[in-house]
Amino acid sequence: MAKSAWGPGSRSGQAARMTYAAPTYEFLEARARKRVPKFAFDFVQGGTGADYGLDVNRRGLDAVEIVPRYGDLRRADTSAEIFGRRYAAPIGIAPTGMDALIWPGASMALARAARSGNLPYITGTLANSTLEEVASVAAGNTWLQLYGFPRDGHKVTFDLIARAKAAGVTAIVATLDAPVRAKRPRDLHNRLVVPFRPTPRTVYEVATSPAWVGALLRHGSPKFANIERYVEGRPSLDQVAGFVQKELVGSFSWEEIARMRRAWDGALIVKGVLHPDDAEAAVQAGVDGILVSNHGGRQSEAAPSPADMLPLIRDRIDGRAHLLFDSGVRSGLDAVRALALGAEAVFCGRAFLYALAALGDSGGEHFAELIREEFAVAMAQSGAWNVTDIPNVTYRHRSPFGVSGV
Repeated sequence: MAKSAWGPGSRSGQAARMTYAAPTYEFLEARARKRVPKFAFDFVQGGTGADYGLDVNRRGLDAVEIVPRYGDLRRADTSAEIFGRRYAAPIGIAPTGMDALIWPGASMALARAARSGNLPYITGTLANSTLEEVASVAAGNTWLQLYGFPRDGHKVTFDLIARAKAAGVTAIVATLDAPVRAKRPRDLHNRLVVPFRPTPRTVYEVATSPAWVGALLRHGSPKFANIERYVEGRPSLDQVAGFVQKELVGSFSWEEIARMRRAWDGALIVKGVLHPDDAEAAVQAGVDGILVSNHGGRQSEAAPSPADMLPLIRDRIDGRAHLLFDSGVRSGLDAVRALALGAEAVFCGRAFLYALAALGDSGGEHFAELIREEFAVAMAQSGAWNVTDIPNVTYRHRSPFGVSGV
């Protein structure tokens, strides 16, 4: 009998307890809901509009069927090289703004998960810890998600790039898919706006979430750590949030991406591409990678699933840039699905935040190991024994999305 890649019984102590408490993403989400204030959980779980995009992403991945192959009893090798660095798996931690809202101290907890699990971590412009703090822990596993600050010729934007270079960040991930602020009804209903003023309901939610309060006391209140230095004086959270609202633009022109290419000699990736023509423009601007994404269903409710667009982009780009994937990834099986469609690596955000909220500061490390083990199992079932085999698995996917002129 072949040795299984999945073996919670082989663990001991805290790791085993975590496995039994939360063996899958679904258990993590349910447990997180019970342990944190509702306004914080809603902020992470919610999308834009009526949350239709969340269902679209899930259906897009579930539509990918993979035919099992048997007869070979080797153990799957999950390791993968991404932009010249070898990781334990082609799976990374996606950027999430205000990550400490659902779990105080989230940025550094995820940095530790990236280091211990040897996975890439895209820390966000609006993360709770500075990029320097994250890189001091995650080291060469640190990537930086970048929003734009156009004032004064992008002075803040390019200072962030210079800081990333000095800190040893290995990749810049420039976001394209938030040119305007989306309407997020859950946040409005919960009055999670600037300036934030607690209501009796939010006070009650905090008071009935003792684990979250404990983390808050240990790690401090959420903040925009990367941005504080650009606001004069000793700014309050409201003042920094006001600066972000006024100055930040969640997209870049292709000319700005080309300028970024000239300033940054590491891996340059654009995030949020769904149309093959935009993927072509990204290649012409000089990027190394394209992250196919719809912002996790948080920007445009009419956007298609990235799983449906990935094959079209793969065929258009034809190896001229590395293809990455996010939006809706919950499991190692989802990772195999995305790699079968043409991605070279996948990223997930909500899952890692739920893991922290569900299990505490070590939850990210738990989920990093959990999803890698699931990935190994899904590889073995599909007949792929290393990551480069996955594009050759036998799969069925619904007809690609129709694009005029493609």
